[in-house]
Amino acid sequence: MALAEDSDLERTEPASPRRLEKAREEGNVPHSRELMAFMVMAAGAGTFWVLGGWVAQGVASVLRRGLGFSREAAFNAGVMKDSTLSMAVDAFVYIGPLFLVVIAAIIATPFMLGGWVFSPKGFELDFTRIDPVKGVGRMFSWQSIAELVKALLKALLIGSVLYWVVMHEQDRLFALISQPIETGLVSFFQVLFFSFVALIGGLAVIAAMDVPFQLWQYHDRLKMTREELKQESRESEGDPQLKARIRSQQREMARGRMMSEVPKADVVVTNPTHFAVALKYDAKTMQAPVVVAKGMNLIAQRIRDIAGENHVPLLEAPPLARALHRHAEIGDPVPAALYSAVAEVMAWVYQMNAFAGQPNALPPVMPENIAVPETLDPGVPA
Repeated sequence: MALAEDSDLERTEPASPRRLEKAREEGNVPHSRELMAFMVMAAGAGTFWVLGGWVAQGVASVLRRGLGFSREAAFNAGVMKDSTLSMAVDAFVYIGPLFLVVIAAIIATPFMLGGWVFSPKGFELDFTRIDPVKGVGRMFSWQSIAELVKALLKALLIGSVLYWVVMHEQDRLFALISQPIETGLVSFFQVLFFSFVALIGGLAVIAAMDVPFQLWQYHDRLKMTREELKQESRESEGDPQLKARIRSQQREMARGRMMSEVPKADVVVTNPTHFAVALKYDAKTMQAPVVVAKGMNLIAQRIRDIAGENHVPLLEAPPLARALHRHAEIGDPVPAALYSAVAEVMAWVYQMNAFAGQPNALPPVMPENIAVPETLDPGVPA
């Protein structure tokens, strides 16, 4: 028994969809800084690859204007101010696309790990984050050790890549000193782009290892115990006793609505004691008579009592009552196979209504042995 209780308290079950959704609402979603770094660097390299020549020429033009110095600018502060503002605008025009692409990469990265989410709870004050005791505990946790190992491996990998780039491009780097500014900037951008590509390759390797680790760690943190799963199931499905009580109240309300329709019925067909079915027909609005109430035993008795109190005719037709109770639902018209039998009943009702207006007339004969298809009468053995 103790072992079973311990197993129920261990977080061995995957997080349920409800728990994942709740974590998402709280802003708790998987994220990877390594993937973010890779996306930013890849976006920057792609921008340099597409717009590198144009950017290099534009930056060279800005530098040429900035390094130039005219006599007028030396004696007129307004000229220097206008020139500086113009160079700043031009620099933004050339560098702006890079910033926009990088921002787009930052925004797009969360969608790769489950979608972007904004949660106000992320801005709430959490004093546990500045608790020194918990802070020391986090410093020496397995997660911190894993992050330290990952940071060391990342530094080693990126350092190795950069060392290889410098050694591979050292001749071109030293040659920049003696080149004109236009040629030097083009060569510098080529070296920079090559460095970006090499660095992106290293970051891609790191991101490929970090993303699965972050996803595993995220889902591992959200694991649930068996008791939590049972509790969530009870909360989602509801308390069985409460649900039974609600269903009972719903049945009572439906029965009350049904009973309120009995006084409006044209006739009640009975078994005579086990079944009772109330029918109503309005030739202007209905294509066929409609069942407004039905029931068995005590409910049937209540239908008969209400019909008697409201002077609704009662007709004993056991086969028809059984067939209507089995094959017709409340609010639905009677089945087409019972049209002929119900027509006899409604004809008798019309005769009864006509007889009520003529005191000296003979009462109509109550129909007997109303024919019902044997396949529809549950009282006939199959």
